[in-house]
Amino acid sequence: MARTYDHPGELAATDPVKLLAIRETPLSLDEVFRAVGDDAAGGTALFVGTVRNHDGGADVDALGYSSHPSAEAELRRVAEKVVADYPVRALAAVHRVGDLEVGDLAVVVAVSCPHRAEAFEACRKLIDDLKHEVPIWKHQRFSDGTEEWVGAC
Repeated sequence: MARTYDHPGELAATDPVKLLAIRETPLSLDEVFRAVGDDAAGGTALFVGTVRNHDGGADVDALGYSSHPSAEAELRRVAEKVVADYPVRALAAVHRVGDLEVGDLAVVVAVSCPHRAEAFEACRKLIDDLKHEVPIWKHQRFSDGTEEWVGAC
């Protein structure tokens, strides 16, 4: 059955993309959460990606992220695709580049929508598409002295 909308808050906002950035500085959960605040949103989903201490059975000591000059434009394209597919009230995504240590925040994305199911779905789509389509690469350094590059797209 088709959903009927009795209030403008049930629809996507006119300009829901509030914050997009690729940064060398530490990320802030509070900044991203504040960016997606909207009185018409009944659900806000936030995803935080952190540097873990292992990958593929090996211990990770540290890693670095680097990005292509087109990465912010691609991030905007991904965000606008999510906005087109869901009733997004507000959206934010920031990714860190540079050298990071285990436990550091690597990426923070958030989406607010009128309802929780839409917020979860839109947030999942945002992080999945960011990881697959935005040209950001990870250089992992392992405890055994080996290293590897992992492409995001």
